Amino acid sequence: MSLNNLGVYHLTPAQKQAIDDALASIEANLTSVTQNLSNEERQKFGSIKETNKLLVNKCREFQQTQSSLASPDVDWVEFEADFQDRLFADTRLDRLATITRMLSDFKIVHDYDNYQDALTDYDFSKYKSTTKTPGFTGKVDELRQFFPNTSASSTLVTKNNPTTE
Repeated sequence: MSLNNLGVYHLTPAQKQAIDDALASIEANLTSVTQNLSNEERQKFGSIKETNKLLVNKCREFQQTQSSLASPDVDWVEFEADFQDRLFADTRLDRLATITRMLSDFKIVHDYDNYQDALTDYDFSKYKSTTKTPGFTGKVDELRQFFPNTSASSTLVTKNNPTTE
């Protein structure tokens, strides 16, 4: 893979709008059914550990296969609704994690391209400032602030080792 122009694919305005519309739709659908937990509530309720998920699954299995053994104190209709919503949320969170990774990778390659091009522009400007072309000395002075620990000639060394943020 070439180290320049990694982000060769770009979203069209229509694709960007479709993504924004889909996100707005997701937000609108979730707003009416989700709770905005405080940090304390998130800590208190937390998420159940894997062993506890196995307990939930086993109790559900008993209720479905041997209902005479199920507690009458549990609203099993509500239990099943909670179970299905939890299952739905869990699988969607997995999908969203994948989408988040895709969008992050998309951003990283475009950040990298922008950074490499900015370094190329800075090197070009340094060259042009040595030819006394009007405007370039001021531009180099302005850009040099982003390289406080390097001499003006060492930019090329850092070019393929950007710091990611």
